[in-house]
Amino acid sequence: MFRATALLVIDAQQALTRGRYATWEAGAVVARIRALAERARAVGAPVIFVQHESAEPGDLLERGSEGWQLDADLQAQAQDWRVAKRSSDAFHQTDLASRLRAAGVRRLVVCGMQSEFCVDSTVRQALVQGFDVLLVQDAHTTLDSEALSAAQIRAHENATLPGLDSYAARVSLSPADAVSFDA
Repeated sequence: MFRATALLVIDAQQALTRGRYATWEAGAVVARIRALAERARAVGAPVIFVQHESAEPGDLLERGSEGWQLDADLQAQAQDWRVAKRSSDAFHQTDLASRLRAAGVRRLVVCGMQSEFCVDSTVRQALVQGFDVLLVQDAHTTLDSEALSAAQIRAHENATLPGLDSYAARVSLSPADAVSFDA
């Protein structure tokens, strides 16, 4: 079945949702992502989990490690797609774009971890690839930096990404509870 919209969940992995490196509001963000995934599955929209994997042995996100695993509260399903990445951009050196095109996807609902890194990079590349993006404004998060709090970083991404107008594709914003996968 072809669906015009897919849910793209970026790096909602245990190393970033629990413990020492848990991102700001991780529990609430994971709960919103889970609800989004349930709504997407209910209408047959693809749910895509992107997992960052480090090439460094012993790293928090080493493939197969506890930190690399998706947060268990997401309740990933067998039909959900998995994409492994090694850079901040989920399209870089992956088959994500070709899989999306083959499935007829034209719009991505984006959420996940590391707002200013992996979410930002993936949203920008989605535009380059021609995919419209709906950024779920309350379902992406990060850690405080030396310059800004995580809340400020999220607010900055929400303010700047929809302003990217050099592409045919566009970024729009929505709170998680208002996202529809029927389009």
